[in-house]
Amino acid sequence: MITLSALQVKDIVFIEDGTKLGNVTDIEINVEIGKITNLVIATKTKTLGMFGESREVIVPWDHIIRIGQDVILVKKNGYTLLAQGQDSENTSPS
Repeated sequence: MITLSALQVKDIVFIEDGTKLGNVTDIEINVEIGKITNLVIATKTKTLGMFGESREVIVPWDHIIRIGQDVILVKKNGYTLLAQGQDSENTSPS
């Protein structure tokens, strides 16, 4: 078993090329079936040196390959980038 706080300290990494996506900020749960459906990931893009813009990415639970001690490996295809202020309940993963 793993807690949300334990997931939040792990880096999310694409398995295909080792690129770090970000860190878990939230999870989405389908309460009708009692299962986690998506991870909400905060990404940070650097635009002028150390200044960056934070965005959220939705990664479907079935795209998680492995949860390790320090990282969560995910497939590169199949995630959804949320626009700022957009609610994840109004999106569907690609």
